[in-house]
Amino acid sequence: MSTERKVAVVTGASQGIGAGLVHGFLDKGYKVVANSRSIAPAASADLLTVAGDIADPAVAERVIAEAVANFGRVDTLVNNAGMFIAKPFTEYTAGDFATKISLNLAGFFYVSQAAIRQMLAQGGGHVVNMTTTLVGQPVKGVPSALASLTKGGLDAVTRSLAIEYADKGIRVNAVAPGVIATPMHKPEALSLLAGLHPVGRLGTVQEVVEAVLYLDSAAFVTGETLHVDGGAHAGRW
Repeated sequence: MSTERKVAVVTGASQGIGAGLVHGFLDKGYKVVANSRSIAPAASADLLTVAGDIADPAVAERVIAEAVANFGRVDTLVNNAGMFIAKPFTEYTAGDFATKISLNLAGFFYVSQAAIRQMLAQGGGHVVNMTTTLVGQPVKGVPSALASLTKGGLDAVTRSLAIEYADKGIRVNAVAPGVIATPMHKPEALSLLAGLHPVGRLGTVQEVVEAVLYLDSAAFVTGETLHVDGGAHAGRW
């Protein structure tokens, strides 16, 4: 077991931005622990996969415990697991509410607690929360109340934790993407979605990965929400 190389933990890691983050950290020489409900077994000595629902406290504890047992430490946690449900506010169901609270908030809470305990023990680390640009700049026609309620909480707690742990060597930042080009979007919707950004296009997974990697290397940056949204957060257009 080596403790020389940095170790990153990525949740929601089986596809899209999460899978891109796994590859991005591996390409930077990190060892990576990747989690999602149905993630496939790892095929690399530098990659460990831990399947399970990150909103389950036992799974969250296991993810961090496996990182320490196999790689010796946790340097970076990226809280990428999450979901978006676009409905008019009065049409959300109790099930929608429970699901969003579970994944977007509990999925952050338990694994972040476990990771920060480990970071305190080893003398430092970095947490990155994935939010959304809609938290600060809602868009007419894109109903996002539950996203604002849950991801808005992550945006706020980013600054709270950054202050709480700044003198302990632990940084906490967030990335707020706009609409990112992934297979989840129907081809016929791409033109409309591109128009939600002042630059007139969708973002790419690689652009989000680069933002996370920048924050991970920026030792004097904490409490920051970095928007990767083609200017959408800047105001109405």
